[in-house]
Amino acid sequence: MNKKMIAVTNMFRDKNFYKSIQSFYLIGALFLIVFPLFMGNYVLHILILSLIFAILASSWNLVAGYSGIFSFGHQAFFGIGAYVSALLSMKLGISPWFGLIIGGTMASFAGAIISLPVLRLRIVPYIAILTLGFAEITKLVTSNLVELTRGELGLSGIPAFTSIGAIDFNLANRINIYYLVLIIFFLAIFVVRKIVKGPQGLALKSMKESQDAAESLGVHLTKQKLYVFTISAFMAGIAGSIFAHYVQVLTPSSVISIDVMLQVLLIVVIGGMGTIIGPVVGSFIVVMGLEYLRFLGDYRLVVYGLVIVLVIMFMPEGMMRKVFSKAKI
Repeated sequence: MNKKMIAVTNMFRDKNFYKSIQSFYLIGALFLIVFPLFMGNYVLHILILSLIFAILASSWNLVAGYSGIFSFGHQAFFGIGAYVSALLSMKLGISPWFGLIIGGTMASFAGAIISLPVLRLRIVPYIAILTLGFAEITKLVTSNLVELTRGELGLSGIPAFTSIGAIDFNLANRINIYYLVLIIFFLAIFVVRKIVKGPQGLALKSMKESQDAAESLGVHLTKQKLYVFTISAFMAGIAGSIFAHYVQVLTPSSVISIDVMLQVLLIVVIGGMGTIIGPVVGSFIVVMGLEYLRFLGDYRLVVYGLVIVLVIMFMPEGMMRKVFSKAKI
């Protein structure tokens, strides 16, 4: 056994290893790579949805958790990415692979537009109302463009991602879809980590603590808000596009409703706002938990509210900060 193998073996034997955040990252990544190989289609379906919402929640966490800009209209970017990509593939025959990028780009363009009035606002309730209003307008427009979107009747028969060589991405090969989403998920987390751990992250965190103080230290607030909104909206649009080509059915209520925003909020609050791994853990907990609450129908909103209240009361820092209290997560 060479020295590298011995070092790896000793690392896994060390009891302290299992208490570190690095071990959590490594074990979690290995779990996501290996575990699905032994699972059936239903479990894979839940895992795929969990990864999609982890990307969406991470995008919102970048804006709210690290920058302190509490947008409550992120579902609009998710829906824009979903509808743009779906319509391009259905109406114009454009490959979903190109639709994925175009959908994300259109969502980021919308994010840049909505960031312009947000630039002038510093009071959280005003920002929340503005972004929520933007999302509701987006939903109304989508619902009323019946000739294009079919409104609440919904789009159906959305094409799946086209094959790459011998690798198919239809529902009969759900394991391939899972690994495709997993790769995009890893890329998204990598981008978030590069931003928040670099100089840009320091600027965003200072803006969160105090915009006046950050500005006095030389942080360009307009540039930073525009930057973070654009990147975050692009990620949300990518998540929406993946969702559209996976589920293959879209309605305004399924992607642009307040339910989606509440689910994202619940995910981030449970996992830990302002952490990289928190939204990921929260996504798996919430998505899996909601599968067991389907029988409640619309009353699931009541459960959302109760869980958020309980978490804020007893674990305001989130689950991951509670577990890794001394680690930089």
